[in-house]
Amino acid sequence: MARFLVRRIILGAFVLLIVSIVVFGVFFIGSSPQDVGRRLAGRAASEQTVQLIEKRLLLNHPLYVQYLHFLDRLVFHADLGYSYYHGQAVVTVLKQAWPIDLSLALGGAVIWLLIGVSSGVLSAIKRSSIWDRLATLLALFFFSIPVFVLGLFLLYIFYYRLSLAGVHLFPAQGYTYFTGNPVKWFEGMILPWFSIALITAAAYTRLTRGSMLDVMGEDYIRTARAKGLPEHRVIFRHGLRAALTPVASQFGIDFATLIGGSAVLTETVFGMPGLGWTAVHAIENQDLPVIMGIVLVGATAVVVANIVVDAFYAVLDPRVRLH
Repeated sequence: MARFLVRRIILGAFVLLIVSIVVFGVFFIGSSPQDVGRRLAGRAASEQTVQLIEKRLLLNHPLYVQYLHFLDRLVFHADLGYSYYHGQAVVTVLKQAWPIDLSLALGGAVIWLLIGVSSGVLSAIKRSSIWDRLATLLALFFFSIPVFVLGLFLLYIFYYRLSLAGVHLFPAQGYTYFTGNPVKWFEGMILPWFSIALITAAAYTRLTRGSMLDVMGEDYIRTARAKGLPEHRVIFRHGLRAALTPVASQFGIDFATLIGGSAVLTETVFGMPGLGWTAVHAIENQDLPVIMGIVLVGATAVVVANIVVDAFYAVLDPRVRLH
């Protein structure tokens, strides 16, 4: 297990190195120092600011020196650059936005796992029943709805219509930080959580159902039943545990992309300035340091999530051996 983790961490670090080279190449290679400085500073920056950026980033030096300087600031100083549009370090901008994505991911993940896995197991053990057909119908329905449509619908029903009736349960838009007011934070996150979870759970319902049907036909399941084990133990102890392996793989991807800023539509509908919302505004304002920072944060989240999921396989399925 330890050797496996070491290898995966080394491989993950190599992947991030490649990503950093690509990010550096996209924004730095093939342009003159003046062009790079102007793009990083923004359209409204003065000539003095552009020259300061050229000097600070060593843009007049060879490319390999520029990249090593870029990598040194990134790895050893956690320096992702400076946003001249926001007037502060990129790390500060991301620290303000990332808690929103983390809140969306944590709450949404709990809900979509509970709904998706439970409905998938129910569909599998009651195959071809009314419950199976109902779960399939609901999964297809929610899977077909764009997230911004569902978000607007939830706002219309649970904010607008309830407000007209004099009931104020949920805020319309905005984000309250957990450290500021936990109650307001929770109230403001309920509708965004369900906007993400109901759509994502649809895929988990189908994935869990298919995986459970495959696992329940295995020889060791028949052996467990032949030994007289209770059916609930056969299903949850032996069947579901092995069936969750593909679910864990999908969860790692979904969770990582969510905390990496993929919830841009949800953030826009509910007025939450998370990483996705910040990335869109950075593109509109040509704030390249922020775009580079979000790309690197998203790539890191995906790599770390994959390492955790790979290690978790051995916990879920005793047949898996990590070497």
